[in-house]
Amino acid sequence: MLPLVALVGRPNVGKSTLFNVLTRTRDALVHDEPGVTRDRHYGVCRPEGRQAFAVVDTGGIAGEDEGLVGATTRQARAAAEEADLVLFVVDGREGASALDDEILAWLRKAARPTLLVVNKTDGLDSQAALNEFARYGFSDAVDVSSAHRRGIDDLIDEVLERLPEAGSRVELDDDPERVRVAFIGRPNVGKSTLVNRLLGEERMIASDVPGTTRDSVAIDMERDGRPYRLVDTAGVRRKSKVDEAVEKFSIIKTLQAIEQCQVAVVMLDASEGVTDQDATVLALALDAGRALVVAVNKWDGLTDYQREQAEAMLVRKLGFVSWAEAVRISAKHGSGLRELFRAIHRAHASATRVFGTTEVNNALEAAYTSNPPATVRGHVAKLRFGHPSGTNPPTFVIHGTRLRTLTDTYKRYLENFFRKRFKLVGTPVRFIFKEGSNPYEGKKNPLSDRQVARKRRLMRHVKGRK
Repeated sequence: MLPLVALVGRPNVGKSTLFNVLTRTRDALVHDEPGVTRDRHYGVCRPEGRQAFAVVDTGGIAGEDEGLVGATTRQARAAAEEADLVLFVVDGREGASALDDEILAWLRKAARPTLLVVNKTDGLDSQAALNEFARYGFSDAVDVSSAHRRGIDDLIDEVLERLPEAGSRVELDDDPERVRVAFIGRPNVGKSTLVNRLLGEERMIASDVPGTTRDSVAIDMERDGRPYRLVDTAGVRRKSKVDEAVEKFSIIKTLQAIEQCQVAVVMLDASEGVTDQDATVLALALDAGRALVVAVNKWDGLTDYQREQAEAMLVRKLGFVSWAEAVRISAKHGSGLRELFRAIHRAHASATRVFGTTEVNNALEAAYTSNPPATVRGHVAKLRFGHPSGTNPPTFVIHGTRLRTLTDTYKRYLENFFRKRFKLVGTPVRFIFKEGSNPYEGKKNPLSDRQVARKRRLMRHVKGRK
């Protein structure tokens, strides 16, 4: 268990930049626009040769209780209440504000251990910047410049002096048994609502406003004794509608989450059907080779006729991923979640299955015997042997000759044959075709004197007959 340090302050004082410096990552989304961070984001600070501690980045407290601003404030306060130490981050360039006064008053009322951190002091007189906040009554405030990594070592020293040896926070581990699941989709399909339902708490900010989630947030959990890492991601819109720089960075974070997960749960809105953007999100998961589960959300709000129409649309528009299981759920009410996790387990098991060379060759021989490749321009491809090449997704290398003549139809046949033979569900299957090179290509075979003389006699005989 690691002690927990919470970064708290008003918007745009540099909390996310400080979080990235302490954790030596780029996990937190950073931009000059106020209010970029909304959800709690956890990481670990590991000073060399010293005690590690967990760090939580929070959204700026803006003094409002309604809407997204109010939800962000509640998340920040929840992080402060569970922390062993609160770093109250203020802006050394702008000085103290009325909003800083309100935040400090709440921290003192909540009786949280607090350390004042005066950020953005690069180019300023350090003592003058600290004097600006002298009325707050902190005798040991720390001035830093997180953007230039100045004063960070002194800050860590002050933090370690105040932290207990053990805390209540468990860091994100590297347990290979932990199933990494990313929830992806276009905006406002219910990803954050689903994550909150699975965790049993308001861990993520869920709102009817599209684009509420801006960063990819990972949370570890256990369900029925099995460990998971859930990643809530920002909604992906079509490129023509993405104008803000913050949203572009959010999409990059989503793409990184897809690459790092084992199973991608693509969420659809049952009331809107399968849109072109849903197909684009599915393609992102396919390009990454991730195992796939389709979660059709808001199913409980449909009439019988609407459900029939939705079922027909799923069959028609998701034919290119017919191997992926589609589960009907309600993130708001929690229906269908057991079926969702069963589909996740099947997809994960198929994607991470380890194959033997013998069973791959037996499958290849059976596929070749049942349906040999067609003749193309007088040539027929020969499939000699195969072997497994990797997992997530299952990848097979096929060796042979004239493999360039294999049609796309035959390659799909091989994929479907392997999928059916090995009962692979919810995962793409990849083939790598390698054609053996001709060892005599480019080599000229010189003729002996006897062969040359024989060739000449033959040529004279042919010319004499003409």
